Amino acid sequence: MAMDPAEITRLIKDGIPDADIRIEDLRGDGDHYAAYVVSASFTGKTRVQQHQMVYQALQGRMGNELHALALQTSAPDA
Repeated sequence: MAMDPAEITRLIKDGIPDADIRIEDLRGDGDHYAAYVVSASFTGKTRVQQHQMVYQALQGRMGNELHALALQTSAPDA
């Protein structure tokens, strides 16, 4: 089942309200995306912690409705 990029953005924004998010459909199949997420809440956190925050915001959809997500995260000053 494909997931709409707007839904991915909404979920991340709900979990990380200050996030600046860009979603790219990598294959045009609605199943393989890249997400670029910048948030001040990532400041002082490791890359793993940043990714965990995004996965938590996706509320268990990773691996289900959302098959593959190449994730790039950073704080605004990084």
